[in-house]
Amino acid sequence: MSDTFFGSDFNELAASDPEIANVLIDELTRLRGGIQLIASENFTSPSVLTALGSTLSNKYAEGYPGKRYYGGCEVVDVAENLAIDRAKKLFGADHANLQPHSGASANIAVFGAFLKPGDTYLAMALPHGGHLTHGAGVSYSGKWFNPVHYGVAEGTEDIDYNQMRDLAREHRPKLIVAGGSAIPRLIDFEAIRAICDEVGAIMHVDAAHFIGLVAGKAIPSPVPFADVVSFTTHKVLRGPRSGMIVCKEEHASAIDKAVFPLMQGGPMMHVIAAKAVALKECMTPEYQKYAREVIVNAKVLTSELATHGMRPVTGGTDTHLALLDLQGIGVTGKDAEQRTGASGIVLNKNSIPYDPAPPSVASGIRVGTPSVTTQGMGTEEMKQIAHFISRAVTTDSARDHADIKAEVTELVTKFPAYPRP
Repeated sequence: MSDTFFGSDFNELAASDPEIANVLIDELTRLRGGIQLIASENFTSPSVLTALGSTLSNKYAEGYPGKRYYGGCEVVDVAENLAIDRAKKLFGADHANLQPHSGASANIAVFGAFLKPGDTYLAMALPHGGHLTHGAGVSYSGKWFNPVHYGVAEGTEDIDYNQMRDLAREHRPKLIVAGGSAIPRLIDFEAIRAICDEVGAIMHVDAAHFIGLVAGKAIPSPVPFADVVSFTTHKVLRGPRSGMIVCKEEHASAIDKAVFPLMQGGPMMHVIAAKAVALKECMTPEYQKYAREVIVNAKVLTSELATHGMRPVTGGTDTHLALLDLQGIGVTGKDAEQRTGASGIVLNKNSIPYDPAPPSVASGIRVGTPSVTTQGMGTEEMKQIAHFISRAVTTDSARDHADIKAEVTELVTKFPAYPRP
């Protein structure tokens, strides 16, 4: 059962808790055995995982460096200060808060800093590419506040900035949120800044999906334009599963108070240390090269899927992800997700703008290239993967899926996730 990837301590876990030890092995086997195209996932470095598995996990550290509610924080203070300094340097930000546990909790903190219950804000509609925390009725963002939603223009399927401006003028929101979970094109931050200035709104960019591309200097940064930028650290950024906020100095105190004590208690110091590790990795030329390759791979994968009858929403992508409309080939997103999964390819069904199908079925799929690019795959492999996807989604034959999975296994064997020593 042992795997050298886990180190010598794994044998003790395997002896004391074989059920969980098996889960760890099975997940590593799953990652190594398939093609991972979930746009919001990536493979952290072993160094990031080392920090996550460290004794920093034991330390309770409510508060901030130098101002803790517990003694014995002098060591973890070093880790958090390093993480803060690296985030400010990497993103050119005035202030950084590394304590949010996730992108959703980072967004809660932003709302807590600038809004009161019942206040109006403007954000992108979930069916058009937004996020649950941007005003969905099932989320705190829809239950506690008054969201007004903009969307995409029906012709271009890109953000409708005219609609955003009109809604801002009509509703005078206190906050305007840019960003989402399924936006394949670059966002015009300058245009949104102008709208915010016109109506006196705070500009909040939820950069969860694309911040890693910003870190790699592969796309423009929202930081010079936005009042506050929140994001996750586990997507293209290739860090641990967690969140982060950067903001202008004038908002530093409000953000810090909204994270702690308003939104959460003690931070996860092992995760903050792991974020510091990831941020240092992002400062290297190798990471910048990686970020550019993620986009190149996404463009090639998208164009190849188009040749197989899967229409790219907006006509393509500028980032790490793409939405594909499957109506032209008569397959639902739900069926496509199940069929590709049976073929060793992991992706997700996704609603497309003006989707006639419910979200549980969806007319599209979302694909992303962070993980396969981390594995070292390039444009030729993207063409091969597109061919696999096309074959998989257009058949419900278990034998066909098994044949495709065998070919997938052959490919990923050449580009293993977490290569064995």
